[in-house]
Amino acid sequence: MERRNVIRVGTRKSQLARIQTDSVVEKLTNKFPQADFEIVAMSTTGDKILDTALSKIGEKSLFTKELENALERNEVDLVVHSLKDLPTSLPPGFTIGAVCKRESPYDAVVFHPKNVGNTLESLPTNSTIGTSSLRRAAQLKKRYPHLQFKDIRGNLNTRLKKLDEQNDFSAIILAAAGLRRMGWENRIDQILSPEQCLYAVGQGALAIEVRAKDQDILSMVSALQDPHTVLRCVAERAFMKRLEGGCSVPVAVSTKIEDSQLYLTGAVYSLDGSDSLKETMQTNVVFPNEEVDGPNDDGQHVGITALGVPRRALDSAEHLGIELADLLLSKGAKEILTVARQLNDAR
Repeated sequence: MERRNVIRVGTRKSQLARIQTDSVVEKLTNKFPQADFEIVAMSTTGDKILDTALSKIGEKSLFTKELENALERNEVDLVVHSLKDLPTSLPPGFTIGAVCKRESPYDAVVFHPKNVGNTLESLPTNSTIGTSSLRRAAQLKKRYPHLQFKDIRGNLNTRLKKLDEQNDFSAIILAAAGLRRMGWENRIDQILSPEQCLYAVGQGALAIEVRAKDQDILSMVSALQDPHTVLRCVAERAFMKRLEGGCSVPVAVSTKIEDSQLYLTGAVYSLDGSDSLKETMQTNVVFPNEEVDGPNDDGQHVGITALGVPRRALDSAEHLGIELADLLLSKGAKEILTVARQLNDAR
């Protein structure tokens, strides 16, 4: 790759976003020592509106719009996001050029200091659990009917402060990946397995968004592509896109790759968790002797351009997500989600 002057990397201003971006820049610097990377931090709408539940404000671009505007205006060359913040359809002209190796996708419970040593099961009746996610609340209400769930907003630092310094919450639920990246693994009191709580689409994975036509940057970031993570996330995103799920409805997944098979479990829930549909399907994602597409192939899979990952495997993963969504739709998923959306809008 020819020497470029400076490659500008866009990020949100939050501490977690900065840590995530720094980790990506460090990896890129190791692979491309001749390039200079400069980090450009900015605030997004989602960072500014802190008094409203995420599910009430609207769609997913809350944390990404300003960053994409900067990308469009050539003010930055690439942007680092949490993949779960990115909508399943990106605006024209953009693509996810790499999905890095996934950190833990699971949800974690952090207890108020006076409750440490408990699990959700053993908390006293009517204890209040803080979460801004309809997906978490719907699953956990059903599993732990003795608990109350209440919205909590703000970045990780703010939420942990609210938990520790006020007596409003007995515990809060956060993504394990974020706590780990911040170096706060010691705050994790309980990890929720997929049996207890399926996770969000793309949770735990970092995505690098670029201009779709910028071949230099696209091939550069593709060096950080993790094939297993990409295949799992393509299936998850295809599932969500087919269901037309966003922040405002409870849609949840779990994926794994074992012995050349990709397994996808997907579910939809009513807001209180009383009504739900959950199924698992699998598909083959290993094809012998397959040619990998070259850099001029611009086929996207749910917004992802995965250079270096076999096309048939990506097609297979995307098809799996669509098929699983269709199965749930045939069993009444649309009705559950429509009611959930209406109730959420009315809250």
